[in-house]
Amino acid sequence: MSIKAFTWKRIQRFHSATLTRNYLTKRYNQINIEDAAAKAYDNCYSFIYYLEQGEAFYEQAAKTPLSIRPILLYYGLIHLIKACLLSIDPYYPHSTTVLAHGVSTRKRKRKDYQFFADEVKVQKNGLCTYFSERMFHVKHLEGEKFKMGELLELIVELEESFSFLKEKSSMIELPIRKGGLHIIPNQLLNSYHMSESRLKEYLSYKCKKEIRWGENMEGHLTFNKSIGNVPPFRYHIQKDSLWLPSTIQELNLLPDLLIHYLILYNLSMISRYETEWWMELIKTTPNDDYPFIRDFLDITEIKGPFLIDNYLRENSNFTLYDK
Repeated sequence: MSIKAFTWKRIQRFHSATLTRNYLTKRYNQINIEDAAAKAYDNCYSFIYYLEQGEAFYEQAAKTPLSIRPILLYYGLIHLIKACLLSIDPYYPHSTTVLAHGVSTRKRKRKDYQFFADEVKVQKNGLCTYFSERMFHVKHLEGEKFKMGELLELIVELEESFSFLKEKSSMIELPIRKGGLHIIPNQLLNSYHMSESRLKEYLSYKCKKEIRWGENMEGHLTFNKSIGNVPPFRYHIQKDSLWLPSTIQELNLLPDLLIHYLILYNLSMISRYETEWWMELIKTTPNDDYPFIRDFLDITEIKGPFLIDNYLRENSNFTLYDK
């Protein structure tokens, strides 16, 4: 069974009202919500409908021409994110301010426009800031600008595209050895210009999940694979392996779901409001923008639901590697 089919099969288990009520009750109890069972009963069908509507968008995106895929994938991701929010916030949406996109971009592109240099700006209110803070505890995003090229470099599944098209390494794979231990290669130490002790300290401080370091193996630092998909670590869904960015920057700590959301938002806006540039890109493929956008859309169609499924199960007995 493909990763895509397996992910949706797991998400579809929530279509059971009984299972969903029990699940939401458990989640609400974990965050000390008063009358958790009653809130779970009230939100049960909204949660299911968010997931079903999200799946419908993704299903159509898989069948539709590339020209409108970004719109369908973006709105599909929005609905899946809303289900996640409802699992931790029984009062969502508590006001209309959280219903906006929460991101903006320049509507009219310049004549020499290049997608890699394009930016999106995070707004004070809206879904972007709300889910970033509530789901991942990422705060102070208001006013931040993110370039598409920098965000794309953090999509680990694009590492081959960057290597082939840009002749640069955006990610470094962490080999795995017997006993489930990942190795920190010397290549990463050289790239980060750090000693083993300094890199160990840096990763332990930056990662929001405790890293269980192992003994040195073959002269390399090792750690247990259970760290999962926690920034700055990135899980490669196609290769079933962990990677780290090849360079140090603050963007390395952005959660994958936020990165996919920001890129999809911009692509959905482009496909709606920059029709001439967008169609010319698709039909004539004049530069590197096209293969990166095409590859990203193929990846996010699989990785987006995968990240949602992983989030919904992170406090249960399911893990990132439960296959």
